[in-house]
Amino acid sequence: MAVNKPVGDNARKGAVRKRSQIKIKLLGKDAWTKRNKKGGRFMAVKKSKKKFKGVRREGARKKR
Repeated sequence: MAVNKPVGDNARKGAVRKRSQIKIKLLGKDAWTKRNKKGGRFMAVKKSKKKFKGVRREGARKKR
């Protein structure tokens, strides 16, 4: 679980665990969808172009 201390500094220390996000097309526009890692259920959709904060992304990995 993410650590959020000290309270009120508006910053997360570390990533949100057991969550991932993926970019999808929603009504012809790009949207980010947050997914639960355990069951694979979709939890939330963000219609703006910004990603969810602190949630890792799925999909294509960069080759080194």
